[in-house]
Amino acid sequence: MNNIIEEKLVLLPHSPGVYIMKDAKGKIIYVGKAISLKNRVTQYFRQNSSHSPKVRAMVARIEDFETILTGTEVEALILECNLIKKHRPKYNISLKDDKTYPYLKVTTNEPFPRVHITRKVQRDGAKYFGPYTNVTALHESLKLLKRLFPIRSCRRMDAKRPCLEHHIKRCLAPCAGKISQADYQLMVDEVLMFLEGRTEQVEKNLEKRMGQAAEQLEFEEAGRLRDQLLAVRKISEKQRIVTGVGDQDAIGMARSAIGVCVQIFYVRSGKMVGRDHFLLDGSEEETDEALLTAFLKQYYNQATFIPREVLLPMEISEQNLLEEWLGEQKKTKVILAVPKRGTKRDIVEMAIGNAEKALADESTRIQQSEAQTIGAVKELGEYLGLVHPPTRMECFDISHIQGSETVASMVVFEDGSPKKSDYRRFKIASAEGKPDDFKSMREVTTRRYGKKDVELPDLIIIDGGKGQLSSALEIIRGAGHLMVPVVGLAKRFEEVFVEGQSEPVILPRNSQALYLIQRIRDEAHRFAITYHRSLRNKRNLVSVLDNVEGIGPKRRKILLEHFGTLAKIKEASVEEMAGLDGMNLPTAEAVYNYFRSGLIIRR
Repeated sequence: MNNIIEEKLVLLPHSPGVYIMKDAKGKIIYVGKAISLKNRVTQYFRQNSSHSPKVRAMVARIEDFETILTGTEVEALILECNLIKKHRPKYNISLKDDKTYPYLKVTTNEPFPRVHITRKVQRDGAKYFGPYTNVTALHESLKLLKRLFPIRSCRRMDAKRPCLEHHIKRCLAPCAGKISQADYQLMVDEVLMFLEGRTEQVEKNLEKRMGQAAEQLEFEEAGRLRDQLLAVRKISEKQRIVTGVGDQDAIGMARSAIGVCVQIFYVRSGKMVGRDHFLLDGSEEETDEALLTAFLKQYYNQATFIPREVLLPMEISEQNLLEEWLGEQKKTKVILAVPKRGTKRDIVEMAIGNAEKALADESTRIQQSEAQTIGAVKELGEYLGLVHPPTRMECFDISHIQGSETVASMVVFEDGSPKKSDYRRFKIASAEGKPDDFKSMREVTTRRYGKKDVELPDLIIIDGGKGQLSSALEIIRGAGHLMVPVVGLAKRFEEVFVEGQSEPVILPRNSQALYLIQRIRDEAHRFAITYHRSLRNKRNLVSVLDNVEGIGPKRRKILLEHFGTLAKIKEASVEEMAGLDGMNLPTAEAVYNYFRSGLIIRR
């Protein structure tokens, strides 16, 4: 313990607040709260022998600490949650990747709100629902929502006529004045109730509006509301009655060798409306109570809805404090309960069971992923007779159409997974105008391995048979790289040609090694084709612009660099083009009129 810490410990007050531990580089490694800062912080440095290995390791790295005084323990709790979310300290328990969890946003800050997915919660007057961990399920939910409620999805409100969404009855076209703001707001209110799980109230509202429309002889509107009501009822029937009344979150927790999972069941108005699970980091040496407490703080600090009751699987010492904090957020009393029997206990047990299953599924996924990556790398090395597993592999592919725009790609896999930051692509000059894969392969391998001091991979893969392999070996060995293994892939995936062997190595059809080499080859082919298409599109763009009066190589380059694609140049206004350095108004008008004349020549 250094002198700075000794001096600060003496000055600590017996007040509630937050303490921030820092390492030698000034990086925050732990954030905690205390009702008495002096007692809590002093414990770290005075009672080191009774600490867990994790805490001892943390204390050994502490070179300085800061404290922030708060008026109450609840204020300290709020500040602690926000600081953990902001700094993600190494020794705090944290939700895995909680920064990336998506939310469903209803833009109630707009006259005609829309619904979309966002990963950023702002204080902008909009309503947010989440966070959600299953992005696929969230997209499906959004599709369902838009089928039930014809709410707008476009960002602009200045359309002259309704779009296709209106004609297929997926939007009421507020942009074209087809619905009043008051009527549209009624639908938005129903969307909000639906997202909150209050489907019974949604049904009542729809039934009432349908009756009013029928009385006023607005039969088309009544029919639309009837179809909407039937769809909502169909969804509502799938939601099981769980506890009868009220809004609740039921929480279950499970832990295994791979980590800790917390499952939440969302019960709204007595019905199960959804569920989600979260994995926790930094959980190895923590107690179940500490894990559950940390989860409750972090989850409800970013949750957009707090129920009247939270059902827990165990007692926690900070229960009263958390109830006070959640009550302040909700503006009404919130109860944290640990049910011992009955329906509420059943739903907590069900949440625990689901958490256990989620961990088991995650364990299976990890095992499968390792088998397809690291395991496949080891297996491939064994089949090819390599001394060491090919941790880093580089694969080359050539792409052209009748010799034009010949390109090559190099993709990199490390530990069986693509490393896209190391990908390279080459525009081949030596074979331009006449297809020659052998010459192209010699050029690309010269550019990559032609020097003696280049960093080499553990395995070089050439997409091609013996001819391409020989062309590559001629360059690679000629540059003095004698030890790096080089293999060629024949058109048939299971044949791998190895240097010095007349017969190919046949990889077993169902082996992970074969699947890995197929993935590498497909990725190299995809990357080469993508580059080839981009060059071809640029060439087509050049040929089209050659027909426009006033456009030469210089102005063509200006347009291409600014807009990127032919489609964007077509959409550009005269003012946008004329405003570019090197362009003028007559030339911009010529380009604009050319694309609207119907005389575009396809090449």
